[in-house]
Amino acid sequence: MPTSVVMPALEMAQETGKLISWLRKEGDTVAKGQPLLEIETDKAVMEVDSPADGVLAGIKVQPGTDVPVGETIAWIVAPGEAIPREVASMQTARKVRVPNTDNPSSEKPGAGSSRGISTRISPKARRLAVEHGVELTNLRGSGPDGEILATDILSAAHKSATATAANSLSTVARLMAERTTQSWTTVPHFFVVREVDATSLREERDKLAPIVYKSYGVKLTYTDLLATLVARVLAKHPRLNASWTGDTIRENCDVNIAIATAVDDGVVAPVIQRADTSDLGKVALQRHQLTERARNGKLHPTDLSGGTFTISNLGMLGIDAFSAVIVSPQAAILAVGRILERVVAVDSHPTVRPMMTLTLSSDHRVVDGARAAKFLQDLAQAIEDPLAWLV
Repeated sequence: MPTSVVMPALEMAQETGKLISWLRKEGDTVAKGQPLLEIETDKAVMEVDSPADGVLAGIKVQPGTDVPVGETIAWIVAPGEAIPREVASMQTARKVRVPNTDNPSSEKPGAGSSRGISTRISPKARRLAVEHGVELTNLRGSGPDGEILATDILSAAHKSATATAANSLSTVARLMAERTTQSWTTVPHFFVVREVDATSLREERDKLAPIVYKSYGVKLTYTDLLATLVARVLAKHPRLNASWTGDTIRENCDVNIAIATAVDDGVVAPVIQRADTSDLGKVALQRHQLTERARNGKLHPTDLSGGTFTISNLGMLGIDAFSAVIVSPQAAILAVGRILERVVAVDSHPTVRPMMTLTLSSDHRVVDGARAAKFLQDLAQAIEDPLAWLV
């Protein structure tokens, strides 16, 4: 029995979705759970998996189209199985008539359809147009009298794929711009800054890195340590792990740490779920897997959902300190600068220590200055004595 592929709802109150690209062609064999298409949400471009095993058939929607949630956009059928009759009839009615060039006398050059399609197309080009989903409307061929050749179809397919890729990248950048603009203009930000001695953090990273690699096969980063420590400190400061709902404050039950991650055309923030109850190795593994999926454009909807607090670490890029924009409806975001050797006073004597600058951006509707300061104070203590918080 045919299985319908529908436009899913990946966000609350979502009414439509935009199809970015098909990852398989009509007629391809697909497996349940295999990436099938990409759609746009308000957070990123995400992959949607095939709902069943079979053959992709009856594609109704082309890239760039906004589609109501729940509408069928294609079918998965068994080999040799037809798509539902009413759908096939509708698609047949919508097809553009292309004359049979096997019998040239049946059409006169220039006597095309009212939609301006060339009246001549080679059999090979016709087959390629179907395989690549190339729309023949207003496509003029390079052959005699404008005949559409196979090379014309391949060229059009390449241009379409290039445009789709460009739109995907620009979509991420546009979504990031829209969300940061909305947050900056509607959320009352305030900032608290603290310098922290990272001597113990560096020492513990060096000690724990080989243990984590042996157990989980991933490199331990400062971001992994910070995500774990931040999550455990947040458990003591629930107001920093809260959300503004529009007219009240909601304290979140779980501590889910979003990690701001640079991709080709913007920034996404995949989420480490329940980081406060996970050990350091599991946090490192989750962060590694999420980062790989983000950079390869393979994030799933669940990877970006449920974040309650965000960390943005630009230390690896040589940034000393910066202020980050809150990811609404979260109450705060932590901006982390690089670890840099500095001369500081220790017991009234000048000493060189590896120092790190932390900047906490908070939503003043949810967090007041005292709460933000106390959270940052506890976080500084955790960084200066990480072992006490990691055991």
